[in-house]
Amino acid sequence: MSLRWNSFAQAKAKSISPENIGAMKNRTVFITGASAGIGRAAAVRFHQAGARVVAVARRAERLKELEQQLGSERCFPLVLDITDAAATESALKELPAAFSEISVLVNNAGCAVGMEPIWEADLDDWETMLSLNIKALLRVTRWILPQMVARDQGHIINLGSVAGRYAYRGGHVYGASKAFVEQFSHNLRCDLLGKRVRVTNIEPGLVETEFSLRRFRGDQDQADSVYAGIEAMTAEDIAEAIVWSASVPERMNINRIEMMATMQASGGFAFHRE
Repeated sequence: MSLRWNSFAQAKAKSISPENIGAMKNRTVFITGASAGIGRAAAVRFHQAGARVVAVARRAERLKELEQQLGSERCFPLVLDITDAAATESALKELPAAFSEISVLVNNAGCAVGMEPIWEADLDDWETMLSLNIKALLRVTRWILPQMVARDQGHIINLGSVAGRYAYRGGHVYGASKAFVEQFSHNLRCDLLGKRVRVTNIEPGLVETEFSLRRFRGDQDQADSVYAGIEAMTAEDIAEAIVWSASVPERMNINRIEMMATMQASGGFAFHRE
């Protein structure tokens, strides 16, 4: 972790009001896509804040490493493919008692696959993105939300993207899926009006993680080219925003946070001239 980040974190910690210190103590946070990138960073940061963490991902080895790092007392690794509806519903019903009362749901798992133009795109890639970015997010939210409503306390944090707001070439279905996440978050807030259950949509721009490696199907050179010559944001940067949004006083709801690297901006209009 850089000196720059440590300085920021220390300055931010000093600005937290006394009522927010320990806001995550004894709370359980359920994080999908927790084996790497933003999900893993969020798991570590919530754990540092005193929360119990249910870390969900497909890669057992990565989750085991996370459990060893954080300790089994406040970290429960759940090996699960959340696009498998039946397995996910069953796993949620069978959570250990110490981790079953979920205070914060972080719908982090998501992906982009391919950047071919629409008329050349692989339909299987579209199915992959829709299944994970939309369908799995909806199901996990639907199955966890009732307990929050019953307790009149909870927080749904969705990982959207600036791609849901700004279009770019090759971003078609991925961007549309993240636009769905944004609109779903806003509508969820409307349904929850009168309940003390909060909803936040986090919308990151360029973050250097394994995201591009998956988009380019394991081509490391292509993935590296995305971040070449740019100081991208880190997974820890986004995790800090996630935990902050969950730690503010419960009278506040952070509706959305849009974040970009300093050297990134939306492209504006494009023209093709004959």
